[in-house]
Amino acid sequence: TGHNLFCSLHLLLGSFFMELMDHGIVSWENLSSVFIKKIASFVNTKSTDASIQQVSLDILESMVLSSQSLFLQVKQEVTMERLIAHIQVTNQQIQTKAMALLMALLQTSGVYERQVLLVYFLQNILHCSSSVQDEMAHYLYVLQSVTLNHLEPRMKTPLDCYSQEQRDILHGLRQAAFETESENSLSNERRRSLCAKEFKKLGFSNNSNPGQDLLRAPPGLLALDTMSYFAMRYPDAYSRFVLENSSREDKHECPFARSSIELTLILCEILRIGEPPSETGSDYHPIFFSQDRLLEELFCVCIQLLNKTWKEMRATQEDFDKVMQVVREQITRTLSSKPTSLEFFKSKVNALNYSEILKLRQTERLHQEETLAPPVLELKERLKPELLELIRQQRLNRLCQGTMFRKITQRRRQDKLWYCRLSPNHKMLHYGDVEEDTDNPPIETLQMKIPVADIKGLLTGKDCPHMKENKGKQNKVLDMAFSITYDVEESSLDFIAPSRTDFCLWTDGLNVLLGREMSSESMRSELEILLSMEIKLRLLDLENVPIPDSAPVVPKPPSNFNFCYDFSHNEQ
Repeated sequence: TGHNLFCSLHLLLGSFFMELMDHGIVSWENLSSVFIKKIASFVNTKSTDASIQQVSLDILESMVLSSQSLFLQVKQEVTMERLIAHIQVTNQQIQTKAMALLMALLQTSGVYERQVLLVYFLQNILHCSSSVQDEMAHYLYVLQSVTLNHLEPRMKTPLDCYSQEQRDILHGLRQAAFETESENSLSNERRRSLCAKEFKKLGFSNNSNPGQDLLRAPPGLLALDTMSYFAMRYPDAYSRFVLENSSREDKHECPFARSSIELTLILCEILRIGEPPSETGSDYHPIFFSQDRLLEELFCVCIQLLNKTWKEMRATQEDFDKVMQVVREQITRTLSSKPTSLEFFKSKVNALNYSEILKLRQTERLHQEETLAPPVLELKERLKPELLELIRQQRLNRLCQGTMFRKITQRRRQDKLWYCRLSPNHKMLHYGDVEEDTDNPPIETLQMKIPVADIKGLLTGKDCPHMKENKGKQNKVLDMAFSITYDVEESSLDFIAPSRTDFCLWTDGLNVLLGREMSSESMRSELEILLSMEIKLRLLDLENVPIPDSAPVVPKPPSNFNFCYDFSHNEQ
């Protein structure tokens, strides 16, 4: 009881102290070093009550933000080890207050001190839980922004063509990729020619002076840093990338340097390097807390992903921007799933290949057009019979117009032609031989005919009798072959359609005559187009009006149905 009373008294005094300071009645500068040491002792002592530690952390945060002199005293009294220990506890309130104090220390520190604090912090905090409170998420977001923004000077600094150090890094990229003969034994002209040739293979636009490619800032020197990191950290992957593309045709090779510069810029934009943290932001990446050099490691994964996507898209130099758009989408979508480790990011981003991106884009486009909303799908089902009937009539009309077919004999001669068409009353198929220059012969000139009522079946492909007889031609005309069987000594009329479109039209039309369902790919495509057009027309009046996922609730029936007014009482 005595301990609880002591803690309650300290909490009350702490709250009163914060109220007093917030109203400006007493200046923060008047606080003595003894008082600061006493508050810091509550934070540094493990056995201190958790509620007292929260108030103490809150007071220290306000001290740090109030003046530079108090910042120096608090930094001296509160060790980084204790702050790390508070962030690692399970008590979320203490975690949040400790992060708030850390953020205050970071914001008040100089550049060098801030870097030391961040390095120490990242070495001791390997990861953070994804289920954190909003306030804690904000502090993690701020920590991530402050850390990544240390790359801003490199990002905004273009390459200095007169810097020997930077020129050495560029030549180091070239030498790491190619096994060249000793350059010292070559003449100056031969050495320049060799360097220009190898820089071109590396994907630099200006192969005689590759430093010109890095004058754009952003990404500036950061692009040089990422390329150098990849070459030094993963030399086998780097050499494989360069040599694989240098052996392709010029228009199909993926330029390493150009791709690296653009990819570095994309990563800077995605990670928002150079943007000051917002006061309400909370969108942080858990992977940041598992990686000391997040940008460089992400680059190493993504540059290999870029080469993979380039091959999947069968891209040429003209498709460079399209490939970069896909790669940006792959990275953004993967990071939005909040991967907690680089390995998890790598496996997920590589699984999100080009075909998956196309599927996701199509699905999202349909959702944006609201064509997948349940009411719209129900409307589609209601419209489908009407549109199918429209396609059936079109197929029958096409059969009435008729088509010219070629005869394929045993000698594979294709000089004989015949014409087939459906009668206007849809009861008779007329056909007969015609000359080459004949165009749409009248139905009276076609002497042979088959009653539709006698047709028993429709055969396609390898099931057709003339495909079994003409095995030599089977592979070439198999997709165009169809036959109808009719009740005259099991006879058949055999067709070889002049095109795939005619094949679909005739097989669909014959199925309609036989009372069967149409099944061609042409029919499915046309139905989808007609449905899409009809839906868009029906929804024109609903533009920018949200469509509900479910129908409104039907109200309960009234207690009675006596809705008629009885006039008899008034008449009486």
